Amino acid sequence: MLTTSTRVLRLLSLLQARGEWSGRDLGERLEVDVRTLRRDVDRLRDLGYAIDSSAGVGGGYRLGRGTTTPPLLLDDDEAVAVAVALAVGPAGDVAVGILAKLNQVLPPRARRKLGAIEAATIALPDGRPRVDFRVLATLAGACRDAVETRFSYLDSRDAPSRRTVEPLRLVHARLRWYLAARDVDRDDFRTFRVDRIAPRDLDVRDRRFVPAEPPEGIAAYVARSITSAPYRFRARLLLAGAAAELAATIPTWVGTLEARSARRTVLTVGADTEAALVALILHAGVPFELLDPPALAPALEAAAQRLLAGARSLRGTSA
Repeated sequence: MLTTSTRVLRLLSLLQARGEWSGRDLGERLEVDVRTLRRDVDRLRDLGYAIDSSAGVGGGYRLGRGTTTPPLLLDDDEAVAVAVALAVGPAGDVAVGILAKLNQVLPPRARRKLGAIEAATIALPDGRPRVDFRVLATLAGACRDAVETRFSYLDSRDAPSRRTVEPLRLVHARLRWYLAARDVDRDDFRTFRVDRIAPRDLDVRDRRFVPAEPPEGIAAYVARSITSAPYRFRARLLLAGAAAELAATIPTWVGTLEARSARRTVLTVGADTEAALVALILHAGVPFELLDPPALAPALEAAAQRLLAGARSLRGTSA
């Protein structure tokens, strides 16, 4: 026999799953008599759920539209399914916020189930660094609650360090997740790649702080930070057009724009590989003059030849 609270949650789940139930079917599912079922329905109504009922042979219960919005309730399997979907999908800010909430409320049995799924799952390589969604959830919660956080970190040269930060916001750019935070020990803002944060050493401390953002705002700061990072390959391009106009079409994660004159703008791009650098330049989608480095010209020409060859091959097939 289910406890009262568990039975009421189960009743709510059944009402959410189907438009209408007969009292008999609900009683059989919950293994209770009609009187107990009515009491459970009243308990849900007391919590703010609008439940419509009708008498007679064809009568029953259905979840109606109420004036209040009670909290969403998920059973273990539903919560795990939501977490897995958010972890493998193109999660944005809203998805990360949901992960943070789920991470707080998942019971131990659901956490074990989720861990088993993660351990038994293989993701085919697609160029994206692997990020533990539980790290995202923990960091999102720390950003939301404004609590100090510590973790072990590997920089771009694989040098390890222990960081104590005031986490501000998670940012998704260039197929990567970044944490914007104030580094407590360095007393300055920093951007950290989430895939370089060690999950086992992530520690949310019971020490709150008053969030303070960089002068230019978090989005602009992260865009400048990931573009000016010590990448192995960098390029500067001269574009025709005002910086404000180009900013409307060139994503901030492609590179940073700097006005050279009223109608000329310099785009600075950085990447870990030469191929990635060329791809970013193509993604900008605007005509340009290569300022530097001259050594990048052959790679750009080779990419242009591949694109032309592909276009010409299609034209030849259609002929």
